Amino acid sequence: MLTLTFLGVGGAFAKRNFQSNVLIEAWSTGSIDREPPDDNLLIDFGCTGPTALHQLKDKPGFEYLSAGRVVDYNRVRRVFVTHQHADHIGGLEELAFMNAFTLPKTKSTKPFKPQLISPANILADLWDTSLKGGMSPTLGRYALLDDYFRIRALNPTPDGHESFELAKRYRFEVFPTDHVQIERKYDWPSYGLTITDTRSGESVFFSGDTRFDFDAYRDRMQQARMIFHDVLLDDQEKSVHASLRELRTMPADIKTKTVLYHYGDNWDDPSFSFISDEFSGYARPHERYVLFG
Repeated sequence: MLTLTFLGVGGAFAKRNFQSNVLIEAWSTGSIDREPPDDNLLIDFGCTGPTALHQLKDKPGFEYLSAGRVVDYNRVRRVFVTHQHADHIGGLEELAFMNAFTLPKTKSTKPFKPQLISPANILADLWDTSLKGGMSPTLGRYALLDDYFRIRALNPTPDGHESFELAKRYRFEVFPTDHVQIERKYDWPSYGLTITDTRSGESVFFSGDTRFDFDAYRDRMQQARMIFHDVLLDDQEKSVHASLRELRTMPADIKTKTVLYHYGDNWDDPSFSFISDEFSGYARPHERYVLFG
């Protein structure tokens, strides 16, 4: 079984529903109500991620994430980074520091290091341009990214990028997203994911952050049994997200299986009441979605 739980569902500036970071959990056997997952993965971990995860650890079924009053970051096995905006990476420093310096360990054991997964062109800059200033200085020396994480760089292939797997069953395929254009499409690294159950062949589409790019994603979205897509509820000039107006132009059979996330704090304005009829609704924070049974 593979599940998806949003730590938060809001945009970068959300104050009501945290930022849109995701916990993926995989079970080979056992019950999701009684057993911790065999493997898990965070898709991004932004500025509000630590607070959102702190609240999630006290919810039924997520107790394995608790180390008493704090999050047991040792139980977060992997992190996939879609891109370098702070609402997607701002919590990595806390995760790394807690594992390295705070959570219990003995003299005979080394601090736990989760796997950090991302395309090589993100990992090449992540340390020097985002994390180094706060995480490099340590007592007696300067640290490097691999002092905190086991790094897996995904390299380009003729079809896109290398994929990776959870529980030897669920394949995560990486594709570029048109989030921020500097001079041309895809020139600033940003990625989404297609998640496939290799036993059944069923897939789920996860957009990451992107401008409206339906023609590029049409085949992936048509094949998916469930779609999670970021949305900007109000039109903005030079937006870096797909607007609700644009997403409404998608075919009806696509919209009815599309769950909207990364929305603003005005999501419950009555003017958006049609969303539950036209789409599969808003993503809900701290609720498990079963992707594959």
